Amino acid sequence: MPNKADDAGYNVGFGKPPEHTRFRKGHSGNPKGRPKGRRNLATVLERTLQEKVGINENGVRRTVTKLEAAVKQLVNKAAAGDLGALRQLTALATPVAEHDADVAKSQVSAVDLEVMQGVLERLQGCVKGESDEN
Repeated sequence: MPNKADDAGYNVGFGKPPEHTRFRKGHSGNPKGRPKGRRNLATVLERTLQEKVGINENGVRRTVTKLEAAVKQLVNKAAAGDLGALRQLTALATPVAEHDADVAKSQVSAVDLEVMQGVLERLQGCVKGESDEN
């Protein structure tokens, strides 16, 4: 079927709907979609984990976040010998430990590099027979 011309000489066809059937500016093609202001799962989870809760630790009442309380419980169960808790704790701790090691390398390496460079230059001078009179 050949393309039909609209009133204004506009070719209607694949990817070119008639202007009167197009979405108007400011109107959604999915009016029952996600309402404005609706929080996603990540936001709700983050807010819930940051809520405060009271705990008793060594007879002293403290207020900590729910995330901290959950991690404390996980560590305590793992320390008591719960294998499931130990597996979960290991899975959580491994990426954190790797990240901390990477951060430590990047922070220390620049300073260490300067110090080691100075030591290396002095050692090379000693090997060549130069005296160190600094």
